[in-house]
Amino acid sequence: MRVGIIGVGLMGHGIALNVLKGGFSLVILDHRGNQPVDDLIEMGADQRSSPDAVTAAVDLVILCVTGSAQVEEVLAGDAGVVSALKPGTIVVDCSTALPGSTERMAALVAAAGGRFLDAPMTRLAKQAHEGTLNILVGGEAEVLDAARPVLDTFTENIDHVGAVGFGHRMKLLHNYVSIGHMALLAEAAAQAAETGVEPQVFVDVLAKGGGAGAALERLRKCILTGDASDVPFAIGNAIKDIDYYREMVGEEAGSRAIADGVSAAIGAAAKAGHGDDYVPELTRLFRS
Repeated sequence: MRVGIIGVGLMGHGIALNVLKGGFSLVILDHRGNQPVDDLIEMGADQRSSPDAVTAAVDLVILCVTGSAQVEEVLAGDAGVVSALKPGTIVVDCSTALPGSTERMAALVAAAGGRFLDAPMTRLAKQAHEGTLNILVGGEAEVLDAARPVLDTFTENIDHVGAVGFGHRMKLLHNYVSIGHMALLAEAAAQAAETGVEPQVFVDVLAKGGGAGAALERLRKCILTGDASDVPFAIGNAIKDIDYYREMVGEEAGSRAIADGVSAAIGAAAKAGHGDDYVPELTRLFRS
């Protein structure tokens, strides 16, 4: 199976690396937003200048771009993926996107003779390079079975969570919980620092009680040393994911009161010029 990747950023580069290590031929989109790709080229990857050119050369194409607007442009825009699909080509969208948009894009892919999976990722760039991502797959089981040999090269866990759109639905639920936990913990850490609680005491007490968990472990280094590198995920991207969640809930008339509060809190940090800072730095930015 020949594989294409559109979006060789922090996450996509790791995916590309492991697809090549898995023995698959690879074609990538040459784009200014890519991470350096010299290592991929040395391992045998080819480059193409447009999404349709990538698609024409492969049997499965992975999208790893920012959000729904970018997915729609890559798939349905000028020189987009849909225009070059061969019958049976599989499109795997590993981006974070709105379920409604995903369903529309999947219909376009199907109408052009292709097959579609939404397969957003959890975990971080470190795990992408290690080949131990988790992915949440929406789509038909037989399409997942066909794509699995490629997906296995860069994942530790593959959860088939439902039909097309449910991968992205579950990703937004996941990221809301994950970002929400970190935002809450960052605010508590800021308050602890403001009132003179020793950082090590703060972390140790939470770790022994109800504050234990992934959020604490991800923010631990930043709380103790100020080093935010354990979570290289920008505040601006966190806002995008939370606001996607709020938009999804708004379409379904569910409660989003807490999500609105999280959006306002981290949005204020971005408006103050910190959108490119990593999420753990909220432990500092929430201080008065």
